[in-house]
Amino acid sequence: MAARTLAQFTITTDAEGDYVLHLEDEDGETMEFTASYEQLDLIVEAIEEQLDTDEEDMLGVDDDEDADTEEKE
Repeated sequence: MAARTLAQFTITTDAEGDYVLHLEDEDGETMEFTASYEQLDLIVEAIEEQLDTDEEDMLGVDDDEDADTEEKE
């Protein structure tokens, strides 16, 4: 099964105070997921970690170079 392309998403709250993620693909099909605050927080952390990793890879950032730059300042 091929991955679908995300077209848009929304996050709302339900009557119980949980969050509802609405994920819509490029064909207009929407899937809904209920998540707690803690689950959304973990999703945010995972996204940030992935983006940080991708940014370092794209920019060619090396932790050793960062340390050398900070020591010179």
